[in-house]
Amino acid sequence: MTSISVILVVDSSIVENKREIQGISPCCLTQSILEVMPVLVVKDGPGTQVPAQLQRISIPLLSPTSDCTGKTVKGRVVHKGPLVSMGEDNYVLKTVIQEDSQQNMSPEHSSINIILFGALAKDYSESVSQGDMLLVTGFTVGNSPTAQKDKLHACNLQLAGDDAWMYVWPSTVSSRASVPRKRTSPASTEVTKAAKVVKYTYVPLSDLKPGVVVNVYAVVTFFKQPFRTKGTDYCSTLKITDQSNKKVGCTIFCDKLEEHPKIFKMGDIIRLHRVKTQLFNGAISLLTSHGFSVVTFDGMVGSPVVPRTSSGSFKFGEEDCQVVEALRTWAANQSLVPAEPCVPLSAVQPKTYFDLTCQLLAKAPVDSSCTLLKVWDGSKCPHPLLDVFVEPNTLEGSPTLSKDMANLTANVLVYDNHVEVARQFKPGSYLRIYNLHAVPGASRLPSNDSGQSDQTGHLGFHLHGGTSYGRGLRVLPEDSPDILDLKRILETFSESDINDSSMFEVWSTPPESFGTAPDEIATERTCDHTVEQVSLAEVKSRGPPQMFHIQAQLKSYQPQRLYQSLKLFCHKCKTIRDVPDDVTVGGLFSEAQKDVGPCNNGYWTLVLPLPREPPSESPSRTLTLLMSSQLMGKGKAKELIFLKGATLEETCRIASAYSNIVPVTSPQGTMTPMDLSAPFLFRGTKRYYGCKQCSQLKVGESLGEGVEVWDEKSVADALGVQLLQYGLLMKLELQDGTGSLEALLWRDAESFFHVSAEDAAADQEAQDRVQETMDRLCPPGSSTAERPWMDLCLSAYTVEENGQRRACYQICHTDTRGTNTHTHPHATPSDT
Repeated sequence: MTSISVILVVDSSIVENKREIQGISPCCLTQSILEVMPVLVVKDGPGTQVPAQLQRISIPLLSPTSDCTGKTVKGRVVHKGPLVSMGEDNYVLKTVIQEDSQQNMSPEHSSINIILFGALAKDYSESVSQGDMLLVTGFTVGNSPTAQKDKLHACNLQLAGDDAWMYVWPSTVSSRASVPRKRTSPASTEVTKAAKVVKYTYVPLSDLKPGVVVNVYAVVTFFKQPFRTKGTDYCSTLKITDQSNKKVGCTIFCDKLEEHPKIFKMGDIIRLHRVKTQLFNGAISLLTSHGFSVVTFDGMVGSPVVPRTSSGSFKFGEEDCQVVEALRTWAANQSLVPAEPCVPLSAVQPKTYFDLTCQLLAKAPVDSSCTLLKVWDGSKCPHPLLDVFVEPNTLEGSPTLSKDMANLTANVLVYDNHVEVARQFKPGSYLRIYNLHAVPGASRLPSNDSGQSDQTGHLGFHLHGGTSYGRGLRVLPEDSPDILDLKRILETFSESDINDSSMFEVWSTPPESFGTAPDEIATERTCDHTVEQVSLAEVKSRGPPQMFHIQAQLKSYQPQRLYQSLKLFCHKCKTIRDVPDDVTVGGLFSEAQKDVGPCNNGYWTLVLPLPREPPSESPSRTLTLLMSSQLMGKGKAKELIFLKGATLEETCRIASAYSNIVPVTSPQGTMTPMDLSAPFLFRGTKRYYGCKQCSQLKVGESLGEGVEVWDEKSVADALGVQLLQYGLLMKLELQDGTGSLEALLWRDAESFFHVSAEDAAADQEAQDRVQETMDRLCPPGSSTAERPWMDLCLSAYTVEENGQRRACYQICHTDTRGTNTHTHPHATPSDT
């Protein structure tokens, strides 16, 4: 793949005089140049015309929500930073421009940082000087992380990729005298440097090293549809591999849903440009970085090599085509993907999870957390299908199938985070639904308690909430090879079959209730108690203190956002506190950076000055590493490092390379751990907290005498910190035929979920296992009959609140029975 980067010096007066040459006006000539040239140096004054369709936006009006399409920003270069190399053909450069018309305004309104990436940064470094006038377009607007320090605009402009380019007007013509020039024609241009062919280098996954920006080609072996983060971005995760047989995880953040890779099935080919490698849990992973771009291709051998991307411009040549074909052939011989990625309705079996390619016939909202999709794929399910009632006036789409074809229509209930996506679909579009659950027996829909009859044995389809096992749904493009067969099948049905309007009742037949009990017990008791099993009504009538054995179902649970169930517990004072989020912790680190005094504890000290962000007048920030002289004498200096002046992000990076990192401050020149609202210790990806009430902080040179192995407990003891333990705390509402009861899951929560709370705090896979367990015990949108029964050991005890005593209950001595026994076609140990 090739890309051309040429810098031109354009003399518009010559163009004006030669206007008749080839019948091209100066504006048209300039526009055709801009389609391939990222940096243009203009010889005459700032009045030179720019393409008419571009509109200028003033710097003070810029914000992260600004629409940058077809917009330009213009200003004079007041600072030009050094060119920084981040690897082969990967560069970064920072510059600052000030809007001339806003010179009387403060810099925080009139001046803005611009970050340039790749070949554009290198060309800018060689062609632009301080004082030049600059006009940029094809930029994105982001929040400036240095705004508080440099007192410039709160946003910055980021330029990367093929859509970014700029005009440059030199401050004086003589400033370009040293630039070599070659007359290319008697027409309008002089070339300042020869055409530069940018050749992308692709790194095999087995050769990846941490901390670099790379380009890769790979085969997708697992993927999750994009989901909205707690911020404004969407996130998607992938697992990829290539001919080196190295498997690598990839996390993609984009603020627009359409900018995520268009992956339709496992086995698709993906090309990633400008992704950053990082070390996570001892393994290399990839993360989007500035200038990130992605293109995907169908992975089927023999299918057309057609790039799939939302980018308006990208480079793709014969060499790329050969790489895609080679990956397709290799993947086909490796058994990397299922032989049948999708299952037709005619082959669906109850209680299984499968992928379905289908056409959307109609849709209707059920409630705020559920949407009904009526779909078909032209095949007939061997099992009777569940009818779902919706009010006719809520249905979008036309009823299309006759009564004798009712089993061709599948009713899919879409829950929770997938509702937002499903409601954007248009009837008639082609869909792929991932990890769809075939649920036997009728279900009682939310907010629909009447008009239901027995449909025991009828099959319904649920797309549960969450993204585990790649669960999600998306629209397939009309030209997708994956729907060609489906189109041919659907076209075989005659118009008379499809337009039988007399069968509108097919769409509004009420669903029917059922009462079949589940045939599995999801949990088992691990206690040795010899008590008889009782009902919940008996539990409440007998009262505490007692141990009970019960059999119940889960009616509901709190918190719904399971990360909120993580708690910190002090064994000494018995207090429980929430785990602070990164925003809170990051603020504590920022506050600690204000302490710039020295440490006088006699520790060996390494001071690393960090570069000041020009043109700020604020003092340079320093990063201080302190090591115990005593440990240095034992050759164990790197086993415990004290860190002062770092941000949260910097601390996490350093912790990934060293065993124990303790963030400290130095009030009155004495080193002490940071505020215990923040972690007092970082070990890899894990963070450890201390109790403010019970800790008696101390840091001395006689640190850790007699300590052989430094872990969180020995570090806490050496610092006088009362170590807080991670725990999982949930409130479960249980029910049986006699009533309901609320019980806590706390003391034995880790054995219940087969997950360490400490791991759940640092590991997404551990968090997913907790979510999977709760989804199995209480499937989103499920009826009572669909939920499994649980054998539980229940402890009843009394607590006193506001002078009143009341009975409380806690689940103990109970484990879940391993993993879900249903079939997950996508699930592997590494995927879940």
